[in-house]
Amino acid sequence: MDLNGRRQSTNVEDRRGKGGAVKAGGLGLGGIVIIGLIWLLTGKAPDANTLQQMTQGATSEYTDGKDYSQVDVELMTFCKQILAGTEDVWTAEFKKMGMTYRPPKMVIFSDAVNSGCGNATSAAGPFYCSADQTVYLDLEFFKSMKSQIGADGDFAYAYVIAHEVGHHVQNLLGTLDAAHQQMAKYGKNSAGYNQTSVRLELQADYYAGVWAYHDNKMFGSLEDGDIEEALNAASKIGDDYLQKQAYGRTMPETFNHGTSQQRMRWLKKGLTTGNTRGGDTFSPNYNSL
Repeated sequence: MDLNGRRQSTNVEDRRGKGGAVKAGGLGLGGIVIIGLIWLLTGKAPDANTLQQMTQGATSEYTDGKDYSQVDVELMTFCKQILAGTEDVWTAEFKKMGMTYRPPKMVIFSDAVNSGCGNATSAAGPFYCSADQTVYLDLEFFKSMKSQIGADGDFAYAYVIAHEVGHHVQNLLGTLDAAHQQMAKYGKNSAGYNQTSVRLELQADYYAGVWAYHDNKMFGSLEDGDIEEALNAASKIGDDYLQKQAYGRTMPETFNHGTSQQRMRWLKKGLTTGNTRGGDTFSPNYNSL
């Protein structure tokens, strides 16, 4: 991506070193990364029971969070620039709909964080909390994308951020709350619950594509290979791919993010159309998504 000269959002809070640095008892780095990738881009905040399970057996230490590598400095700048891009695009898109866009906050943390949706560790992966309208992200996640699943590249990282902001768009439009109410009626882990979750995730993928389309129109940000990077990332975070990596098999009845093909399809649709109103993932038959 060409981000030269791009502004940086001021709506980013740096909490690195201000939370507990979690040591997961009995869980190696690879296990933490896989859990994080399974949680990647979730449309709902981790619930209290899940967060408790993820931190059981963990101990906390505190770090000063002052000595950051050049890579971390560059990633922080990158996050601020991408968030600024989402602010510019969605402000314009909401204006077209006769609405006012209220940007989300972004919190960059290390190891563990307190959110409006409860406590979370880095093992939860990046997530959006509707309670405080904030995107939470540990920069180490980007590094794990490259080392653990081979999803690398600046546009792949931008896709992660844009997807979480996509959930904020859903929140502002009322889609997120309506879907969560429906999921509550179905009951957790039911077919209806998981399928509604998939619909939310695929729509957020679509919105990420819509953002990229308009960001490129505004700033000429996309370069050769960028779209391939994002599509590769989408393919590597499909439920089917991640379950094969974690368990050696797929369990379609438990999918709650969408398959690799579905995620690539909806991201690409947003990228090629740029139509905010064209991402209805709730009306089509589930098997046709």
